[in-house]
Amino acid sequence: MKKLFERWIALRWLLLAVGIALTVGAVYLGQGLSFDRSIENMFAAEDPLIQSHERFNRIFGGNEVILGVYKDDQLFAVDGTGLDKVRAVRTQIEALDGVKEVLSLDRKLTRGFVLDPESDAGIKLKELFAGYTHNRDGNIVALPIQLTPKSETTVSRVELIGQVRAIFDGLPGGMITGEPVMVVDGFKYVEEDGDRLGWATSLLLAAVILLVFRNIRWMIIAIVVVQVTLQWTHAALAVSGLQLSMVSSMLTAIVTVIGVATVVHYILRFRQYRDEGQEPKEALASASAYLLAPVFWACATDAVGFSALLITSVGPVHDFGIMMAVGAMLVLPAVLVFLPGLVLAGSPWIVDPASPWGDAKLSSGLSRTINSIVKRPVILMVLILLAFAVSLWGAARLRVESDFTKNFRETTPIVQAYAFVEDELGGAGVWDVAIPAPEHLTWEYIQEVQALEDRLRTEVPELSKVLSLADVVSAMMEAAEKKSPFRLPKYSLMRVGMGLLRDQLPETLNSLYSNDPENPDEYWFRIMLLSKERQDAQTKQETIEAVRRVVADFYAQKQAEAKVAEEDGEMAVHDGEPIVSGFFVLLTHLIDSLIRDQWESFALAIAGIGVTMTLAFRSLKMALLALIPNILPILMVTGAFGLLGYRINMGAAMIAAVSMGLGVDASIHYIYGFQRSIAGGLTPSQALVEVQQSVGKAVIFATFALIAGFSVLCVSDFVPTIYFGVLVGLTMLGALVGNLIILPLLIKLLVIGRTEPQV
Repeated sequence: MKKLFERWIALRWLLLAVGIALTVGAVYLGQGLSFDRSIENMFAAEDPLIQSHERFNRIFGGNEVILGVYKDDQLFAVDGTGLDKVRAVRTQIEALDGVKEVLSLDRKLTRGFVLDPESDAGIKLKELFAGYTHNRDGNIVALPIQLTPKSETTVSRVELIGQVRAIFDGLPGGMITGEPVMVVDGFKYVEEDGDRLGWATSLLLAAVILLVFRNIRWMIIAIVVVQVTLQWTHAALAVSGLQLSMVSSMLTAIVTVIGVATVVHYILRFRQYRDEGQEPKEALASASAYLLAPVFWACATDAVGFSALLITSVGPVHDFGIMMAVGAMLVLPAVLVFLPGLVLAGSPWIVDPASPWGDAKLSSGLSRTINSIVKRPVILMVLILLAFAVSLWGAARLRVESDFTKNFRETTPIVQAYAFVEDELGGAGVWDVAIPAPEHLTWEYIQEVQALEDRLRTEVPELSKVLSLADVVSAMMEAAEKKSPFRLPKYSLMRVGMGLLRDQLPETLNSLYSNDPENPDEYWFRIMLLSKERQDAQTKQETIEAVRRVVADFYAQKQAEAKVAEEDGEMAVHDGEPIVSGFFVLLTHLIDSLIRDQWESFALAIAGIGVTMTLAFRSLKMALLALIPNILPILMVTGAFGLLGYRINMGAAMIAAVSMGLGVDASIHYIYGFQRSIAGGLTPSQALVEVQQSVGKAVIFATFALIAGFSVLCVSDFVPTIYFGVLVGLTMLGALVGNLIILPLLIKLLVIGRTEPQV
């Protein structure tokens, strides 16, 4: 094997040239890697929530709404200056490509009523739209902006929301809210985090390596290995047609972990052979021959563990499993191509890494660790079992974070906007109910809808607003009746009112009452709901279920009445199931969607990694011993989350499967070192001491370098990124303890036994 690597080193300049050419090509190809910003793709295609969402969008032409607000004390000034300003802002917004229509009170249909302080209709309209187009005090304007479906516009949501935000930034106290805004901001921060993690983390890791080993060459090698692997991975993803998503910022973290850990193992093993008197070329060949198998199997187990995510039904998570597997397997080729040329280029005297700071004390501490394990195995095992039990109890108490605003820092514009809107206007969470309707609206049907709305207001007090076309029609008909010198038939008033709405608000009318393009005979009526976005998951889910229950009860009653009407020869509405949908509903269940398959994928990752390590070690017992110290830290971290009351967000949703693939690398190096030391003539106890010193140091330096590197994520504005950085750091710290205490303890108890003399 060593001869093979000597020939490999002889080709170092050719390999380096090939590597540079491949990287240049990868940078070019990687530019085609796109970003999937669709929140809908975060759900499985067969998920009833997404099916209802897509059906609703098909019927009403989309349900994405941005709410823009600004301050104006003269909103309802009798001279009309406030509404003139509303009209000017509305006109500016509706001129944007991607905006379907803006709901406001400046229209001819409503303007005269709301400006007349003596008008009963005006008072009713202002009360009706309070919390939707203005606040109750009448000094804050709110403009619900309905967006054109993505399939019908060429302007991206990022560009459109930027344009809308620019308009409101120019208004007094102007700001925008809405689920589309949160989603765009979330993806923006994720992209920024990906860039930050790609370079800032690598530089910080390199600085730690430079500080510890005091060698610029090896610092550069660490940066090159990580960045080259990332560029190759991005190129592979672009060629395959895969897209990055909200969960893909972790890809950089994974590649960084594997790449840095591999380089640190090379540093320490290379230094060991140099201390034994070998020349740089020979030392590099010896280190490569020693590390090839454990590095290969570490990358392979990472890839197998990440591939467990392929069983998930959520597209971005499924694709992320492929991305991580590709990234893990490309670390070894990057090392093999670039390492010999970079290590041996230039003067040989600057190739040797220095002894790490505190090396003697670290060696002493690792020796004491082994002695403690040998002397007190039973006590340690009891403590481990106790920690395992407490972790399971804590994991059972985990709760999900459904308030999407909690994914952002309190200082971000979107959180400040939501806080302002929900304090001044009520709820900012927008969602809808769609119920079957007749082909032609009747006064009787309008009354039925209002009865349903009254039930929703009464039985679901968490709703801050319930509004529909029925309320507008009722208010306008009441005003018309009062103005008319004689009593007009209801159907005549309905026809006139609907005609005016169709003339002045055509898009709004189509978005409130429409037929299904796939079933033209089915007509649907939309009821708009508002509720607070900033509330806990349980309250949100209970609110959604309460609305479904009330609507289902109404539907069942209408079905019974329809059967009677059909028997009497009367026309009835179609029997389609009511729809409860909207981004508020999707975002409430987003984390549930992400974590639904995670425990299954975690179990599959354990099984796959177990099989892979059995092949690597040629021992089922050793494979099982390697799994235990890596499963426990994951359970302890998730258990601590449950015990301390922290909620699971996107950053924590997939931590189990991801961490399982990362932590096991150290176990592979540890057991390989143990087996090779025995093969080299040491007794099992001596081998345990030797591997604790050699592999133990590499694991410690790599872990603390990575924790330092991931600290850069704590400056993110996207809270899941912060969680992910902290959780990966904690899990790796736990894996460090597991591999330096639990693993040698298990080897002592189950492999060496008590018969061999202690060292």
